[in-house]
Amino acid sequence: MPIYEFKCRGCGHLFEELVRVGATPDCPSCHGNDLERLVSLPAVSTQKTRQRSLSVAREKSKRIKREKDHAQAEYERNYIKDHS
Repeated sequence: MPIYEFKCRGCGHLFEELVRVGATPDCPSCHGNDLERLVSLPAVSTQKTRQRSLSVAREKSKRIKREKDHAQAEYERNYIKDHS
């Protein structure tokens, strides 16, 4: 069963749905069935795209770790001030 993207003509809600061939889902927002099936780009995965995704994820992880370390250091400084 393929996943399709739909736009409800009634309320304008955009959503994805796993649909059997020939079946039409209902809008999860307004429960209408006047839907427009949208054209979506296929997902392409190559070694280069996987490496880029991994690189982006690592950078995001580093930023989060720096923020957590900073928050922990700030907490410890404030704790020492309050309990000295």
